[in-house]
Amino acid sequence: MRLLVPFLVLFIAGNACAAAGARAHMEAFSKSLQSVTADFSQSVTDANGHRGDESRGTLALEAPRQFRWETTTPYQQTIVADGARVWVYEPDLAQVSVRNQSSAETHSPLTVLTDLSQLDRQFTPTEAGEHDGLVWLKLTSKAKEPEFEYAELGFDAQTLQRMLFKDQLGNTTEIRFADWKRNPKMAAGTFKFTPPKGVDVVGDIKPDAEVFPVKD
Repeated sequence: MRLLVPFLVLFIAGNACAAAGARAHMEAFSKSLQSVTADFSQSVTDANGHRGDESRGTLALEAPRQFRWETTTPYQQTIVADGARVWVYEPDLAQVSVRNQSSAETHSPLTVLTDLSQLDRQFTPTEAGEHDGLVWLKLTSKAKEPEFEYAELGFDAQTLQRMLFKDQLGNTTEIRFADWKRNPKMAAGTFKFTPPKGVDVVGDIKPDAEVFPVKD
């Protein structure tokens, strides 16, 4: 009976959380969250049902607008938003693209995790039920020209486990998360990027950007 009692407590608590809905899960996950890191795996399935190769990497978010998305396999790519610019570095191409960071980045569901005030401001959230052992929240962007048709976030009792995006062409991107760390101490320079010497830098660069000239 000593083993049964805590099991029943967890079972009841889990059912109560599920009954509260996916939005309650998101609010609980995001409460007091200023920064977060995780591992991810990502795959894209096209409109015909063909699934591409899976990529893996790490992500880091920090309120209000900074993020780092680093793909490590099967190719390398680094995306850094430093609050003013978004840098995309592709070592295989020896190229960095840069653009001013705009309100478009706030329309990513990931930014909602560290700024819950954006949830109703940027999206129309609806409960999407329970399947695959998760409760799901569907987000439809309020942007005039949204980047995706909708996104769905799947939560278990503790964390965000999966995210699905369907774009305007019918492609579906699935991201699975693992090893979330809440409010970690970020390494210095996590959200700063300086292009390596010898790479091409393309894009609209402000005069104070730390970049090297584009090669002829």
